[in-house]
Amino acid sequence: MRIPIEQHTLDNGLRVILSEDRTTPVVAVNLWYHVGSANEREGRTGFAHLFEHMLFQGSANVGANEHFELVQRAGGTLNGSTWLDRTNYYETVPSHQLALALWLEADRMARLLPAMTQAKLDLQRDVVKNERRWSVDNQPYGTWWERLPALCHPPSHPYHHSLIGSMAHLEAASLDDVADFFATWYTPDNAVLTIAGDFDRDEALRLVHEYFGPIPRSARPPARPDFSLPALFESPAREVVADDVPLARAFVAMRIPPCGSAPWYAASLAAAVLGLRKGSRLFTALVRGARVATDANAWTFDLTKGADLLVVDATAAPGVDGDALEAAVHAELDRAIDEGITDAEVQRALALLETDFVASLQSAGDRADTLSRVATYFGDPELVNTQMDRYRAVTAADVTACLRRHAVRGNRRVLLYVPRAGDAAPDDAHEPATAGAAA
Repeated sequence: MRIPIEQHTLDNGLRVILSEDRTTPVVAVNLWYHVGSANEREGRTGFAHLFEHMLFQGSANVGANEHFELVQRAGGTLNGSTWLDRTNYYETVPSHQLALALWLEADRMARLLPAMTQAKLDLQRDVVKNERRWSVDNQPYGTWWERLPALCHPPSHPYHHSLIGSMAHLEAASLDDVADFFATWYTPDNAVLTIAGDFDRDEALRLVHEYFGPIPRSARPPARPDFSLPALFESPAREVVADDVPLARAFVAMRIPPCGSAPWYAASLAAAVLGLRKGSRLFTALVRGARVATDANAWTFDLTKGADLLVVDATAAPGVDGDALEAAVHAELDRAIDEGITDAEVQRALALLETDFVASLQSAGDRADTLSRVATYFGDPELVNTQMDRYRAVTAADVTACLRRHAVRGNRRVLLYVPRAGDAAPDDAHEPATAGAAA
């Protein structure tokens, strides 16, 4: 499958990607800004995510929450999201509503600040604080996604601090902070706009030039932080968290090459061999075999700067304590290093990755998001048409060599959740998966 791609760059630096697909009468508009929590200044953690919320509070020509109302009344869907080094906004609308989606995105890129008020900031700050309470503080294992990056990155590194931020920093955010953040990062030369689906190419380009062309590029391009890291952890580390959880859960992270680099593909395949679905090494050994776990997965964080992380995530079976679970994970990683990876394991993992990749490009919205991602991170959306070739070039020997370099004990950092005293699930609370489960 080859994705049609056409690229343009406006005079103001906005990169535009077009990908036509007339299969269904819908079109997706996807706008990525190359800014996330990694770009926050000291004392303002959580600001990138707060700002994502602020962008739905209206602009010069759009009232608070009217962005949602206009798109939904037109029969479309929309949202936004924030990650460590990007923030994106997206709409999927009926084909004849493309102009509406493009105009809404251009209006808030060009004219957000006149609509900002203290009342809107206070409201969204409370929304984000409640989101933190719900998704992190009061969620079983919910703190893992801030504890694990902190465990794996030095305090001065941009990936060390929490994406959602601290309560104190959110409380300290001011309207001046909003204006400065917007002027610094929300400029056309720091953005990628993708249009995918059913649209007329000439009309789409005309609308893009009309709506986005007059927006000036940044007067002071921002300095990027230093993401450099050694290839391996300097030493192993372990953090044990006693929490209100029913079962122990272990995260074992290993530093690997950055996502998208040539050696990363072997590491990505290693993660798939170890823990992608129920036929993987970890699930077979820990869930079906030893029955020390109820679930076991492995995945990459997909960090594109400095270094990425390969993470094993295993949840204990009832009656199995955290130390036993952790020991079983270490033993299985050691076994993969000692025995090596087979061609059959690589082919299985490759088939699963290819299926997932093709599925991720089926809808207009997902395709637009993927194209924006590779253009933002790697500068070339055509990588979507060569990515599987890069995977296919990886051999079992390459995957084995990757594990023997990056999965060694000295390059493992462990975040272990254990139940508080008296909180553990009873031994018969759950029946472990049997060997007859589907692969």
